[in-house]
Amino acid sequence: MGNTINESWTEIAVTVSTADIETAGNVANMVVPYGIYIEDYSDLENEVMEIAHIDLIEESLLKADRTKGIIHIYVNPHENPMEAVSFIKERLDAQGIEYEVKIADCAMEDWVNNWKQYFHPMPVGEKLLIRPEWEDEYDPQGRKVLNIEPGLAFGTGSHPTTKLCLETLEKYVKSGDSVLDIGCGSGILSIACLLLGAGNAFGVDIDSLAVKTAMQNAEKNGFGSDKFMAVQGNLSDKVKGKYNIVVANIVADIIMEFNKSVGDFLEDSGVYITGGIIDTREDEVLCSFAENGFEVIERFEEKGWLVFALKKAKQI
Repeated sequence: MGNTINESWTEIAVTVSTADIETAGNVANMVVPYGIYIEDYSDLENEVMEIAHIDLIEESLLKADRTKGIIHIYVNPHENPMEAVSFIKERLDAQGIEYEVKIADCAMEDWVNNWKQYFHPMPVGEKLLIRPEWEDEYDPQGRKVLNIEPGLAFGTGSHPTTKLCLETLEKYVKSGDSVLDIGCGSGILSIACLLLGAGNAFGVDIDSLAVKTAMQNAEKNGFGSDKFMAVQGNLSDKVKGKYNIVVANIVADIIMEFNKSVGDFLEDSGVYITGGIIDTREDEVLCSFAENGFEVIERFEEKGWLVFALKKAKQI
């Protein structure tokens, strides 16, 4: 028998106001495209009458809180539950949604240190190895090692959208490039760019914990504030100047908002890389790119997630 904790699925329960159920459910579906279960009793009597034409409802259900709903997410044994939790927290915070998270019948705090078992050194693309700093036994095999202590700031490299962004950046980052990283999370994309030869990187995140974590992670990889700086901000409100590479690994709605202003910060010959887009949103995101003067150079897909590399469309 193997270690049973690695063989059991993890349940994450996210409680939100019933008004926020749909938005929170969409976020949850981004984490696990294979399905979630939502408890929502806000319209219980009407639904029972419509379905069963009876007015006898179990008393325990009648006592259920009608103002809140619970989204149950099940994470398979090979995925890191804390990555999912970080992703959900970051997205709900960005939407201003109040929530409570519980994992597998225990409070989230009890898991913060347990989740390390899920995260091991991982080669990404051709040139990088992502190494959690608690892992000492690894062979870089000629790859550049990105040392990271993810904490609860989203971004360990194991989520498909982060991995795709890393692989895409590897293709486009040139020596000396300046990089703007919107929604920088743990700083993983910025640090990867610096390891790949970029001259400097500037990260922005709405979450102050992410900003602090990103700065610490950069320092651990030998990049001081002359090479990497992160600030708390909303999209480009704290950004000045122009960059060779702009990367935004966020969610479709926020990317479409950012598309309106990103051209101001991208060199004319620069590359704009976007991730965090689920495939069901592709058409509207593509329309937004076109409306804001961008054309797609390359499209990448993994497990229902999309990453695009874009350039400014030539003016006619």
